Amino acid sequence: MAGLSARPKRLPPKYFYDATGSHLFERITELPEYYLTRTELGILADHAKEIAAFVPAGAALIEFGSGSSAKVRLLLKEMPRLGAYVPVDISAEFLDEEAARLRREFPRLNVVPVAADFTHPCDLPRSLGARDLAGFFPGSTIGNFEPDAARELLRLARRLLGSGATFVVGVDLVKDRRVLERAYDDAAGITAQFNLNVLARANRELGAKFDLSAFAHLAFYDQERSRIEMHLVSRVAQSIRVLGRSFAFAAGESIHTENSYKYTVEAFSTLAGEAGWRCASVFLDADALFSVHVLRAKIQ
Repeated sequence: MAGLSARPKRLPPKYFYDATGSHLFERITELPEYYLTRTELGILADHAKEIAAFVPAGAALIEFGSGSSAKVRLLLKEMPRLGAYVPVDISAEFLDEEAARLRREFPRLNVVPVAADFTHPCDLPRSLGARDLAGFFPGSTIGNFEPDAARELLRLARRLLGSGATFVVGVDLVKDRRVLERAYDDAAGITAQFNLNVLARANRELGAKFDLSAFAHLAFYDQERSRIEMHLVSRVAQSIRVLGRSFAFAAGESIHTENSYKYTVEAFSTLAGEAGWRCASVFLDADALFSVHVLRAKIQ
């Protein structure tokens, strides 16, 4: 309600992720235009042993926004002495499905899922006891946050994980506009379905009356701000009722649904440093499309 009342209108991207949205995103990760997932998977596959060496034996690995857990599997195979894996995700149904799969694949691993919004402080399971903690935040999800909010999220992670902890973060890099825009506006239209799912959720869960065919998916790269923007653009002048209130849309007016900031290695290292982390190592693919940063919490 706050987002639709704002000027310009906006909705947080975390609301993409009900079970339908989570499955749509998994389809996006398999698209030829969407280089992010396969490139990050390649980096993790090539350097899993090196990255795993930063996580102490017996520690609990906390994954923020775990999704399909495909990437963490590469690390778990190199962490036979890991004490516990704690996937944290806002989509409870999808989270439980993935936790069940992981328990079958890693029967000796204690998998403790937490259904929560990781952008806010959350309590970790008491069963973890006094274990060392490490964090995993892949997929360049950090790019969905405004720089100030990304800095605060990194501070929150540092408080949660503790002094001296390791935090492995996937970060998408600045590159050619055409490559970026194709990644967020694929030929098959799956990203458009994913974007529109936020309106479908409002219809299902709030009794809203959005006509999805009356909105178009738009994605473009803002070079000055170094970010991809995603919008849902009203094709016509219309009025939508949500929870008893009417919201007017002019033809061409949009709902801003997502930003995805792109960083240089140096810019992200600076941001992390401002949030209490130091960069212990950075791994890139051969084409420098993507980066995986291993951060260590500064001792204070």
